[in-house]
Amino acid sequence: MIKVLVVDDDFMVAKVNAGFVNQVPGFTVIGATHTGAAALEAVRAYAPDLVLLDIYLPDMSGLELLQKLRELDPELDVLIISAAREVDTVRKALRGGIVHYLMKPFSAADLRERLVHYQNTYHPLSQVSETADQQDIDKIFGFSIPDKRLPKGFSSETLEKVVEILKAADANISAAEAAELLGTSRVSARRYLEYLNEQGKVEIDLRYGIGRPERRYGWKR
Repeated sequence: MIKVLVVDDDFMVAKVNAGFVNQVPGFTVIGATHTGAAALEAVRAYAPDLVLLDIYLPDMSGLELLQKLRELDPELDVLIISAAREVDTVRKALRGGIVHYLMKPFSAADLRERLVHYQNTYHPLSQVSETADQQDIDKIFGFSIPDKRLPKGFSSETLEKVVEILKAADANISAAEAAELLGTSRVSARRYLEYLNEQGKVEIDLRYGIGRPERRYGWKR
């Protein structure tokens, strides 16, 4: 489980954000704080993997806290969640090494997408003993090249999105449901799902009703 600390000056907002995080498989909220000082104490006490950090705090700015967190735990990952839209603020946050910057207001789905992306790109590097390959690094920087090993007409970006959807799903999904999330046709979504099945990455559950059984796909845990 990826341990998350929520830092927001608004008690209710922190509670709502914590609820969003706890809905995403693989993540658990280990605490919520409302000041920079309390956040530093929580990091010392609970050693989270990821901090959801607001920019506007009563005792210090989120950017100042970001620097202090870096000094306290260089391996700690930080995802900024804030209403701050100034370009200079965003630039400084990026230079501080954040994994994402999500602007308020946002939906549970918006946060879920960022968390799943973090789960699939940044977090696996913490499990690599010494070296990473170029593909691992390219994923973090959002760079990809055509994979000649994929079937004709396949996109590596779409395939990664299908994998993200499967990993984030609470239950097995159909090709039609995957297509709606992808914004593609059901036939296209099914091709990717069947390809992952051939690769041994998913499991198939047949749901029987009237007519042909429905094939539902789930990521192998």
